[in-house]
Amino acid sequence: MERVFELRDAKGKTTGHIRQRVVSLGTEQNKKETLTTATALLKSGSYDERNRLLFLRDLTFRCRRDTAFTDGLAQLNPDQLSSFRDRIFTYSPTPLAWPNQPAVGSELPQGGISVDVRSSAVDIAQVYTTVRKRRVTGQEPVTTPAGTFECYKVEAERESGTIARADIKLRTTVRVIDYYVPGMGIVRSEVYDKKGKLEQVQLLTAVHTAGGEVEKAKYKVKKS
Repeated sequence: MERVFELRDAKGKTTGHIRQRVVSLGTEQNKKETLTTATALLKSGSYDERNRLLFLRDLTFRCRRDTAFTDGLAQLNPDQLSSFRDRIFTYSPTPLAWPNQPAVGSELPQGGISVDVRSSAVDIAQVYTTVRKRRVTGQEPVTTPAGTFECYKVEAERESGTIARADIKLRTTVRVIDYYVPGMGIVRSEVYDKKGKLEQVQLLTAVHTAGGEVEKAKYKVKKS
C-alpha cells in the first residue's frame, strides 16, 4: 500500500510531494506478553516540485487497542540538522496518538522527537520538534483528489528548536490543523505562522493498494 501527498503553498502552487509506502507488517509485545501492538514500517520519501528526491527515511506506525500511533520522526524537518555535519545523532521519538473514536472537545497527548547532537568527545546541541496542545475541535467533510472524507479536526501547536546551551535556545512555533480519518490517517494538514497566515497545505492525492489500484472512497465516522 502506498499513500501520496501533495504539498502546496499559501497560493495553491504545488511545491512537492510525499510518498509513504508500507514495506513490512509485524507485531510487538510488552515484557509480560500481555499486550500486542501491530506495526507497519513505511518508506517515506519527500520530493520537490520536479519530482527529485530530497530525503528518504523509515517511519514506524503502530496500532494498539483502540489507538493508532504515528512516528514522532515524521515531525522533524531534516533542515534542522543540516548545519551539523559529521556529527553523531541520537534520536528519541515520541509517537503521536490518534484514537479510533476521538471525542470532540477532548485533548490528545503531545508527541514529536528530540535529537541529541554530539561529537565523539562532547555534547553539542539538542534539536527538537514537539507537537502539543492537541485538541479535537470538530468534525467536517473534506474533499481531496483521493476522495471525500468525513474527518475529525485536530488543532495543535508545533514548536521546533535548537538548544545549544542552557542559555541559548532558538525556536519557531506554528499552528497546525490536521484532518484525521480513523483507519486512514491524516488526509489534509494546514500550517499557519504565528500571525495566523497560511504557510503550507498537505493533501492526500492517492492511495495505491498492493494490487496497484487507486482507491477513491468516502470514509465516514459516527457523528458525536
